[in-house]
Amino acid sequence: MASQSQQLHIILIPFLAQSHILPILDFAKLLSQRDLLITILTTPLNSISIQSMIDHATISTHAKIILITVPFPSIQVGLPEGCENMDTLPSPDMAFNLFAGCDMLQEPVLKMLSEFEVRPSAIVSSNALAWTGQVACSLGVPRYAFQTISCFSMLVSHNVGRMNVGESVVSDTEAFEVRDLPDKIVITKLQMPKTGLQRGADVKSIVQKMKEAEGFTRGMVVNSFEEMEPRYVEGFKNMGRRIWCIGPVSLCNQDSVDKLERGGRRGAIDENVCLKWLDSMARRSVIYACFGSIGRIPSAQIIETGLGLEASECPFIWIIRKKDVSEQVEKWLDDEKFEGRVRGRGLIIRGWAPQVAILSHPSVGGFITHCGWNSTLEAICAGVPMITWPMFAEQFYNEKLVVNVLKIGVRVGVEIGMKSELEDENKVFVTRVQVTEAIEHLMDDPERITRAKELSKLATKATSDGGSSFLNITALIQDIMEQTISK
Repeated sequence: MASQSQQLHIILIPFLAQSHILPILDFAKLLSQRDLLITILTTPLNSISIQSMIDHATISTHAKIILITVPFPSIQVGLPEGCENMDTLPSPDMAFNLFAGCDMLQEPVLKMLSEFEVRPSAIVSSNALAWTGQVACSLGVPRYAFQTISCFSMLVSHNVGRMNVGESVVSDTEAFEVRDLPDKIVITKLQMPKTGLQRGADVKSIVQKMKEAEGFTRGMVVNSFEEMEPRYVEGFKNMGRRIWCIGPVSLCNQDSVDKLERGGRRGAIDENVCLKWLDSMARRSVIYACFGSIGRIPSAQIIETGLGLEASECPFIWIIRKKDVSEQVEKWLDDEKFEGRVRGRGLIIRGWAPQVAILSHPSVGGFITHCGWNSTLEAICAGVPMITWPMFAEQFYNEKLVVNVLKIGVRVGVEIGMKSELEDENKVFVTRVQVTEAIEHLMDDPERITRAKELSKLATKATSDGGSSFLNITALIQDIMEQTISK
């Protein structure tokens, strides 16, 4: 198969958000290990964040990964010049503008791919980029939808959609059971994903385009592994869906450079200082708190979180994102001399930090997380149990998987989604007492730690030679090859 697969040229097109770009880049590395030619297509500013990672992969593993760019029409769709990523939107209300800009890429991308010297064999693109199905059809190649969420969350979403919850459940806070699932899963309407798009017609048009794209889509490539959620993978297969679980893709980052650079951003702290600080702590004693890259957290909630971490008396690394370092937060840190109070057991990082490297360190014993799927998988790979603090999107579904199904997490206790736009600066969703109690509960349960470690071993086995995810990549390549031959 190797000699045939060398002729395959796979085009990878991520949606313009770090949560899509990073796993697709990792997937590119995995495909390149099979001697395939890989082309990643994105926009100019997004390419800057991943170029160094591609360069490192090319040098260290002789990967054949090409990065090409297509201009993004920011101004034409009402975005500031240079705004090309969901994480950098001035307001979440402008998410539709970003989707509209992505739709405008269809024609230039088709023209670009049509002129390639080495003909594309397949397109693997984020599920959100529905128009790539039509591009693939025009080129006469199969399109595969890359899913950046779990099979669990996809099946919950599918079944909730069939229940007509809008009419059958009156109250936003009324708990209801999702039907036809392998496990009992209870949620409320307030915990269902919101797209961040405020205009109902816009939401419907995007969802409709995704549904229409299914007719141009060969199957789903999912960043998950079968051993973690076998009944949910089987649930999709029983619906007649082609599905290949090929993750956790982040496990392709094995050397220290890959772990430190994943994300393509310069850390707000010297990585060696951070790792040296962790070296000084006892094994499995440190709490790592980080809440992703999208959205804003009210200043009062930032302060309350810090007081909860302090009261826990556990060593901690606390990431305060740049967008959350308001004047109010800085004034509190300064007036209360908070950093001085926790010096020696608390490390505060303003901005981005090397999360994979931190979670992989043996001193880290727990992770306070917003339950984004990338972060959830990174914790699972590292064998670190979680304190779940979902905020929006499918994060409440991920919490149910972590806490109720996998049993490797403790809820912090938040019951409603945090809006992705800036809320009242004085609003508090989770109290310091809730933070402290969740930390104590997590760190005092050896059985949860054991389960997390077992899952970590299963993830490593799945992605190793002969494992389920390894074999699924082989099967995916074979499917692409068969489609190529049949064309």
